[in-house]
Amino acid sequence: MPEYSPLPNQVQEICRALHAPPRLVAHLILVHDLAGKLVKEIARLWLDADFDRGRVLFGAATHDIGKAVYPEELVAPGHKHERKGTELLEEYGVPKSWARFAYTHANWKDEPTITLEDMLVALADNLWKGKRLAELEDRFVKTVCASTGKETWEVFAEFDQICESLASEADARLAWQAGFPVGT
Repeated sequence: MPEYSPLPNQVQEICRALHAPPRLVAHLILVHDLAGKLVKEIARLWLDADFDRGRVLFGAATHDIGKAVYPEELVAPGHKHERKGTELLEEYGVPKSWARFAYTHANWKDEPTITLEDMLVALADNLWKGKRLAELEDRFVKTVCASTGKETWEVFAEFDQICESLASEADARLAWQAGFPVGT
């Protein structure tokens, strides 16, 4: 049985207050855990990369919180949870700059003020299930290069290895999440 990092206490409290389905909580745990591994590697390789680790971890832990209100989106495509998640987090006292991940994790292409933190949350939300998004990864690489002064080929090669390694564990994560019911 794999061990995953627990959600931050504040997020656990929000999940309880919203009666979040067990499958949603499991998903948030998985994306939060993967984000932790991702930011650890990013910080190790590119010390000059300017991002807030705490914001990334919180964003990963809450990115789909709107699915507590729209649980059908746990098993079927949908986007209602994105804006609703931001609203819910703000209702629970989360600053806009942190609540935004509920929207930007899926809308990073359209967000004019996309941050490195937004990209890392979006990457974690895809890599946990083994999904690679070339456009997002390229944008991330360019941002890291601009922040660190490193060459594109160098950052790409190292980042590609990180993504491959994290994506390779997707089957175990998917199986673990599937063990939790969609309903409360």
